[in-house]
Amino acid sequence: MTTQSEYGVAAQSDGEQLEHPRADGLQHTSILPPPGQSRLDHSIARARDWLFGCQASCGSWSAQLEGDTTLESYWILLHAFLRRPSDPRVEQLAQVIRSRMLERGGWPQYPGGPPDLSVSCLSYLALKVAGDSANTASLQRACDTIVTLGGIERANTYTQYWLALFGQFPWTRVPAIPPEMVLLPEGGLFSIYDLSSWSRTIFVPLSIVYAHRPVCALPPEQGLSELFATPRAQAARVTAISAEPFSRAAGKRFFQGVDRLLKLGEPGLARSPLRKRALTAAAEWMIARFEKSEGLSAILPAMADSLMALRCLGYAADDALFQRELAHIDGLLWHEGAALRMQPCLSPVWDTVLSSHALLEAGVPADHPALVRAASWLLSKQCREAGDWCRRVNVPPGGWYFEAQNEFYPDVDDTCMALMVLTRARGLDQRQPAALERGLTWMLAMQNRDGGWASFDRDNDKQWLTYVPFADHNAMIDPSTADITGRVLECLSHFPRQRFSESVVQRAVAFLRRDQATDGSWYGRWGVNYLYGTWQVLRGLRAIGEDMRQPYVQRAAHWLLQHQNADGGWGESVASYGDARWKGTGESTASQTAWVVMGLIAAGLQESPAVRRGVYHLLERQTSAGTWQQEHWTGTGFPEVFYLNYHGYRHYFPLMALGQYRAARWGQPRAD
Repeated sequence: MTTQSEYGVAAQSDGEQLEHPRADGLQHTSILPPPGQSRLDHSIARARDWLFGCQASCGSWSAQLEGDTTLESYWILLHAFLRRPSDPRVEQLAQVIRSRMLERGGWPQYPGGPPDLSVSCLSYLALKVAGDSANTASLQRACDTIVTLGGIERANTYTQYWLALFGQFPWTRVPAIPPEMVLLPEGGLFSIYDLSSWSRTIFVPLSIVYAHRPVCALPPEQGLSELFATPRAQAARVTAISAEPFSRAAGKRFFQGVDRLLKLGEPGLARSPLRKRALTAAAEWMIARFEKSEGLSAILPAMADSLMALRCLGYAADDALFQRELAHIDGLLWHEGAALRMQPCLSPVWDTVLSSHALLEAGVPADHPALVRAASWLLSKQCREAGDWCRRVNVPPGGWYFEAQNEFYPDVDDTCMALMVLTRARGLDQRQPAALERGLTWMLAMQNRDGGWASFDRDNDKQWLTYVPFADHNAMIDPSTADITGRVLECLSHFPRQRFSESVVQRAVAFLRRDQATDGSWYGRWGVNYLYGTWQVLRGLRAIGEDMRQPYVQRAAHWLLQHQNADGGWGESVASYGDARWKGTGESTASQTAWVVMGLIAAGLQESPAVRRGVYHLLERQTSAGTWQQEHWTGTGFPEVFYLNYHGYRHYFPLMALGQYRAARWGQPRAD
């Protein structure tokens, strides 16, 4: 059975069987006629006009990006750590945390999800720092939930670092992150460039914090002694490994031993010249990456860590560098009337490429003023300086990043979407040809040795790094993924085949075939989940010219058909990342329905009853304003750790899907 959470989302009850809200997509009893072209045209026009109305004067789009309550907690806790004067925003953000607490206690990673230990620990601490009393009924319920889940001694590394900063967890018990790792040379067993880019920018400043081990003492009433499941004097960080495969469990045990050795040697290392040299190198590395970025890596965890690191290094609160980086964090606050919410980062490049692509798929002329403005803005966001990626790629800069400014960290996903927009844009200046050449060259150079593409780096795939104690955010490395590889193939279809080697495509297709699940689906790293991955791969294969009649392609299409819901849509719960029973299963959403419709069209099934029902699902749920509503989250940050609600996804993707369906049935409409 399922229960109804306070978010109005179906959630699994403890110990009960799942109910799948789907119907077999191959066995529909009623056959709907295709929607009329005039109805489709009207729906697309309304969605198009809604999107036009959201464009900024500079040409970009930027929608709200939402995560769990760790985000609001970071801001409150950072504010307390920096000893900043009382600020009314603390209460506003605390109210967000209170409103997201589950009825039975604790906080989830996503609406409708179960309470998560690490999210709950940080949210609980933030509320106590904001002034809430442990004696309130709500915090008592939260306390009971946290203790039931194992207490703060079982929270993840990043949470325990925050707890240690406030004297609520022993520094001797957190995993060691020694700054000396910055000194390790490339080409050896390990260097910081073997970490994923986001882990690199989180852990380098955190290593500075670890070396200093500051404590911002809290008054007794704000302490967390009640959250320990074991006596505090015996508290130890516990890693559950007994149920894991032998090789992984053995790897974790080995690195737990390494962690103990590092801590035994820490007193001597802390006094050595090597530590001073390492701290200097880590500080220089971090500060260099502040430039041409709106904060370190332009993501909240790294930005918050960097501010704490600056304070540890002796930077005063009124220092110009400190003030600039603090302002970047405040720039992530999203104001909506009287409400305030914290975002994990900004996403204007991603929102702009998706909006532009949706409009192009909807038949908006490539020289429309809105698209010309967007494309011109995108040209200004192309990277011109080398970032961390250049350690393994010897080509000129040419990628695009996700955020408003993040020169050191372009990514393949944004780059291939920007290229798809710019190859179709018209009416631009002389920058366009050179930008396309640089972008294509950079994207091709980022292909991994296994034939796929990852996000930010090439061949960032040392699996053993996922065994180290501070790797529990589940994103230590950046290997090839099916969703990005499929999108790159789609992008390559916009260029003449002579612009790249045929082996590029062959290696990519070979990777995708190896990566396919036995049921025909593909895992989605950056969107929830198998619906996202399978759509992206089918779209890429079709665009690059793969024979869509092949059995492996048809297995993928069949899997999508099997997971259509009774209401004609598709949905997949975030829970599918940790529980295979939810794979392809969940309440229908606008974005996921659109993904599957586009995937099935790519597979040549635009005339199928399933696609018709999916299109009707979207048409019937369009609002009077021309957009769609969506409660469930369909974006992914770190699988099983952090998820995202892209507020624009409910619009971009349905518009794309309706445009592609119209083109598949009747061809592109005339320009209006």
